[in-house]
Amino acid sequence: MRRLPVAVFAAVLGSSVTEAADIAASSRIDAVTVFPTGAEVTRGAKVKIPAGEHTLVFNHLPALAVPGSIRVEGRGSGRLEIGSVDTRRVLVPHTDPEAQATERRRIEAEIEKLRDAAAQIEADIKATDAQKALIAKLTELPSVPPAPGPQGAASTDWGQIFTLVGAKLAEAERAQLEARVKSREVERQIRDLEKKLASLAPGQSQRTEVKVSVAAAGDLEAELQIRYQVGQASWHPYYDARLGTGTKGVVPKLTLVRRASIQQRSGEDWTDVALELSTTRPGTGTAAPELYPQTVDFEPDAPPPRPVPQPRIGASRSMKATDSDLAAPMAAAPAAAPPAMEIAEERRAAVEAAAFQAVFKVPGKLTVPATGEQKRVQLDTADIAPTLAVRTAPRIEAKAYLYAKIATPKATPYLPGQVSLFRDGTFVGNGHLPQLTPGEEHELGFGPDDSVRVRYALVEEKRGESGIISTSKTDVRSWRITVRNAHAQAIQLSILDQVPVSQHQDIKVEMVAKTPPTRKDIDDRRGVMSWDSKLEPDEERVLELGYRVAWPSAKRVQYGR
Repeated sequence: MRRLPVAVFAAVLGSSVTEAADIAASSRIDAVTVFPTGAEVTRGAKVKIPAGEHTLVFNHLPALAVPGSIRVEGRGSGRLEIGSVDTRRVLVPHTDPEAQATERRRIEAEIEKLRDAAAQIEADIKATDAQKALIAKLTELPSVPPAPGPQGAASTDWGQIFTLVGAKLAEAERAQLEARVKSREVERQIRDLEKKLASLAPGQSQRTEVKVSVAAAGDLEAELQIRYQVGQASWHPYYDARLGTGTKGVVPKLTLVRRASIQQRSGEDWTDVALELSTTRPGTGTAAPELYPQTVDFEPDAPPPRPVPQPRIGASRSMKATDSDLAAPMAAAPAAAPPAMEIAEERRAAVEAAAFQAVFKVPGKLTVPATGEQKRVQLDTADIAPTLAVRTAPRIEAKAYLYAKIATPKATPYLPGQVSLFRDGTFVGNGHLPQLTPGEEHELGFGPDDSVRVRYALVEEKRGESGIISTSKTDVRSWRITVRNAHAQAIQLSILDQVPVSQHQDIKVEMVAKTPPTRKDIDDRRGVMSWDSKLEPDEERVLELGYRVAWPSAKRVQYGR
């Protein structure tokens, strides 16, 4: 079979071609590529095409199929050209109309039989009513004078007659009760069948119909692929980070497991399909937003107040007061301020989509229903050699926390997602992995390190005034931080603290520390500092620091974030 490209055809193949006709074709989903938002579905179809020009009709694509994304390509056992591909929304019955009509006729026949049975039961009930009426007449016989007859005739045994009447009347009552029970059961069956018949009313759903114009040089078999994109589908990553802290003779190790959660409500089930996960974000923008000139100018002067009308000579005093009351508010009305101009910001999702791309092929076949149910799969596993460190911010909490610095593998990028953290086989909590490029470094926290003891003590807190001519107020505070390493091996330690940041030139802040900080203004956070060092086993480190704030005595200060 020869693979043929998609082409626009408009050619007459000769006098031997058959008359053009519509050919109803079916297809099944073979493969799906899922994006963070949306998915691309690939359907396969095998069609027998007679010679000539025809239109293949596929009416089972979901209604959510994006019309502009539909593409058709394929190959044939002979010369085949694919022309126009037209789409439209149609209403398609839920079931086969012929099979549905057969089922309706069967149910209608059952209902007719049950109604005939109900009529027979009703006739039996009426017969028992007549029988009961006849038996009731027999009870009136003793009140009827006996007919004249020969002397010495045998007298009537009324006791035996009454016994017979009672027995026959009870028998008729039982027969009538059984008939009424059968009547109720038949009526229930009729109602159930009528409900079932009503549910077989022609049900329709909206679908996308694709018409593909083809031209075949002769009778042939074709294998076609239909590709289209749908919304209401997505995948997002989540991770397991398993840290082995190691021992004195064993280096630490971190295993990063990448998983994916897939869900979709596209209107069709993906059953036993080859699944791929892509980091591409189609449809979220292809170019950066445009920036337009922004100007700055003085605000326009406020319009002059409207002149107060002078009262006419001879006007009454009450009229003057009224004019003045009306003019004063109008003169005091402020001018409307022009709306503030804001710079347009670029959406982060579009930038990430342009910078990082990767495709993950899920092994085997997978089924993802269209109910929104999450399907979870594992993508890959990476073993990383981490760098362990201990970090503490004793001003807020006198605890030390274990961190692992990792460099992501250089194969594929890592999308943002939740990460489950395990330390030496124990789950310690959840974290978050940001967007990371291949080879980028990142730190993950793995909970408190109880083998590192931290103490934080306030040494001095004093407020006062200084100066003779120009006095100023002062605020002096100092602390002592003590950290002890109880591990059997050395650790990398970072002690974080901060000093206030002045927001006014008249407020002076002076930091006091016997040991200068290793880093200042960490992550562009002013006043935040770090003291980094290596702490040997059983070693204790003492850090003393503080600050002095001075400001004019006529002012008052406040501390804030």
